[in-house]
This record gives sequence, structure tokens and C-alpha cells, in this order.
Amino acid sequence: MAIDTTIYFPAPSRASAYFDGLQMLTGAALIIFMWSHMVLVASVNFGAGTMNTLARFFEETYMAQVGGPVIGCVFLLHFFLAARKIPFRLDQQTTIWKHSRLLHHTDTWLWVIQALTAMIILIMGSIHMWTVLTDLPITAAKSAARIQGGFWLIFYLILLPMVELHVGIGFYRIGVKWGFIRRNTRKGFKRFENVLTSLFVLIGLVTIVRFLTLPI
Repeated sequence: MAIDTTIYFPAPSRASAYFDGLQMLTGAALIIFMWSHMVLVASVNFGAGTMNTLARFFEETYMAQVGGPVIGCVFLLHFFLAARKIPFRLDQQTTIWKHSRLLHHTDTWLWVIQALTAMIILIMGSIHMWTVLTDLPITAAKSAARIQGGFWLIFYLILLPMVELHVGIGFYRIGVKWGFIRRNTRKGFKRFENVLTSLFVLIGLVTIVRFLTLPI
């Protein structure tokens, strides 16, 4: 008697496609926000008054009071959508680790790094948003005092590269997954993404040093 060895895979559902599209949109929105956020915070390098003026504008227009919680909701929604594909169980994590080592595929390792940084950002990013949004208005002096407190310096030195790695890889993977980056342009785009990530990490480090030296 013949044995049917055919392997059947469930057909992708329309809901799954919608979730993937929404994940891409929320991810793109968060990438734009994080890069904009970094540039705005880095305005302190041009003087405390510059940062305070920008912060006052966002608060007087209620963009901080309303936009902050909205970004928080988008942040949680994006994590929920991405968590569908993150291996949480130990056996799943062991399998993906073995496969990553076996394949020696750069894009696979990028996905692993993105999944690991996502778990760290979920915790540390939530703490950061709660701390800032419950202590409005935002001022250069408050930010400097927080970083000069000791604990927060280590906190942001960890959070900064985690966020920029996650955002940079996400930017690249969105382009690959949705066809904006072709096979023949991947290497060049990877180099561009590495330079962009390094640039934002450098800007972040310079900004942290500025906060450390800012009189409070």
C-alpha cells in the first residue's frame, strides 16, 4: 500500500496579508519618528535654548501630549504584529539559532538581531516613554539631569544602539520584503544602511556627551 508523503502547507490567509501590510506601515511610521526624534533631541548640541524652543512648540500645539500616546500605541501595535513571527519558546529559539548558523545567510542574521533588539526595546522603550510623558514639559535641563543621574546614562548607552540597529535593519528589510530593493542592489543598500545606522549612533553619542556637560 502506497504511503502519501505529500506535505501540505496551509494557504496564506487574507488576514495574514493585511497584518503584514499593517506591520510594514507601523514599522515605517516608527522609523520616521525615531529618526526625527533623534534629530530633534540632538538640537541640544546647538544650545539648550534651541531644544527648549522646539520642545515648547510641540507642547503648545499639543503634539507632545497627543502625539506621545499615539506613538506609544503604534509602538505596541507594531510589536504585537511582529510578535506573530518571533520565536518565544525555547525549542523555537534553538531551531532558529541552528538554522542561522547552518545557512550563513546575512539577511537571516539581520532578522535574528532585529528580533533580539525588539525584546530589549519593548521594555526599555516603554520605560523611556513613560518617564518622559509623565514629566512634561520636556526641557534640556530635565534631560541633562536625568542622564547625569548615573543609572540613566547606562540605560541610554544600551538603548541607543539597540534602537538604531533595529530601525536600520527594519528599513532595509522593508525594502527587500516589499520589492523596493532588488537582488542586484542589496549590497549597495546594505552599505548605505550601515553608514546611516552608524551616523545616527554617532549623533546619539554626541548628544549624550552634550547632556553630560550641560549645566543643570
